[in-house]
Amino acid sequence: MNERRRLTGVVTSNRMTKTVVVVISRTYRHPLYRKVVHTSHKVKAHDELGCHIGDEVTVVESAPFSREVCWVVESIVKREGKTLDLAEEAVQ
Repeated sequence: MNERRRLTGVVTSNRMTKTVVVVISRTYRHPLYRKVVHTSHKVKAHDELGCHIGDEVTVVESAPFSREVCWVVESIVKREGKTLDLAEEAVQ
């Protein structure tokens, strides 16, 4: 396995062609004040797997695809089932 960073996050947008926005959340305890701090940041990732909003995915850093996209969706950890139900209701 290579030394590239791998992060897990949730897909919040898939409106772009072959690109998704992933929110990566991190919780840690502040070293001085001992308060629990929640942080999150968004990354744009190249998507060949067809992710939907709400899916939990693993992203891995890569060479840049464009100015903002330098991550790739490696695998889908957990699928969100709601997107399939909405698609079926729209067809009927």
